[in-house]
Amino acid sequence: MHKKIPVSELRVGMHLLRLEGSWISHPFWRTRFVIDDPRTLAEVRASGVKACWIDTALGVDVAAPDEPAPTPAPAAAAGGDARLPSPGAPRALPARNEFSAELREAAAVCSQGRRAVVAMFNEARMGRTIDAEACLPLVDDIAQSVMRNPGALVSLARLKTRDDYSYMHSVAVCALMVALGRRIGLSEDECREAGQAGLLHDIGKALMPLEVLNKPGKLTDEEFAIMREHPVRGHELLTEGRAATAVTLDVALHHHERIDGTGYPHQLAGEFIDRLARMGAICDVYDAITSNRPYKAGWDPATSIARMATWRGHFDTTLFAAFVQSLGIYPTGSLVRLESQRVAVVAEQNEAALTAPVVVVFYSLRMAMPLVPQRLDLSKPGTQDRITGREEVPPGHYGKVDDLWADPEVMKAMRS
Repeated sequence: MHKKIPVSELRVGMHLLRLEGSWISHPFWRTRFVIDDPRTLAEVRASGVKACWIDTALGVDVAAPDEPAPTPAPAAAAGGDARLPSPGAPRALPARNEFSAELREAAAVCSQGRRAVVAMFNEARMGRTIDAEACLPLVDDIAQSVMRNPGALVSLARLKTRDDYSYMHSVAVCALMVALGRRIGLSEDECREAGQAGLLHDIGKALMPLEVLNKPGKLTDEEFAIMREHPVRGHELLTEGRAATAVTLDVALHHHERIDGTGYPHQLAGEFIDRLARMGAICDVYDAITSNRPYKAGWDPATSIARMATWRGHFDTTLFAAFVQSLGIYPTGSLVRLESQRVAVVAEQNEAALTAPVVVVFYSLRMAMPLVPQRLDLSKPGTQDRITGREEVPPGHYGKVDDLWADPEVMKAMRS
């Protein structure tokens, strides 16, 4: 039986089903577990959450067992996660949020998401099975952020550190999958399923040798062969957990397949690769090449899109076109050259005008000198300037341009 009780009434031996309130308001990456020691009990009580749900069929009851229990929430009664409605239940779409405001929300999701993925990887390394359902609250928060403003979390998650890459990559691919699913018209529940698959697609890397996974240089052929095992290992790990959906299992196994059949592990081609796995392939590669990694600096987002477009046989062309539309032709963070011979960084997308985003102008090519940063919406009537192309310069040539579109305090909060 599911019961809602005050957190103050929790005791060792109870099976915690869920905590009330937003997932990012408490420090646990999952909530379905038995409180088996006083330390865990103290952590839950100190979390600031006032109420929770317990399952008396899987753990001890409250001190007064004859106390009438509240009626369970509909999703809990159906046996699902009580925070997520059943697949057929209608959801209220989140209100559209301004980009700058959503960046702050996205930073909190990224910060907690990083800790959650670290915890999942650590559990896998200790030989424990992975409960795919336990990540649904995180997926839901990521999906909500993307639906409020698709550009904020997607752009922010790209700004991971080299040390955080393996963990934040999972958060970024989750957000990219939701954004792409939204663009191609998937339902909200399908977008969340795509997000869950994105979050868990690389869980097999938790079982790779750390000296190979974190090597600060190019892998040898032998090391690369080891890394190519991660899709199969991830699929096995999720299968053992017995809670992953067929979609999540397939994306974990086949996100490195290519349309021309030259991918791995099974050299599938074309329509033999499931659509969600084809989406995963695009999202995985984009985040990988735009991120700073132990052995290389990330490419500029617009340059990455342009290069991916030339890789014939790698990606589903229809899905790739939708992916570009979901990010923008010049994704946030891209360096662009303007007709006025000035350099700018893309700060925000205009969904109705993909070639005319909001930019921050900061450098004059004519005078070869920095300018006082100026925000400019290229889509506004009367704007005289326009983008003439990407500014292709080595990474870091103009310094820390990300500070011009993402508040440094927001980025600091993301990494806290």
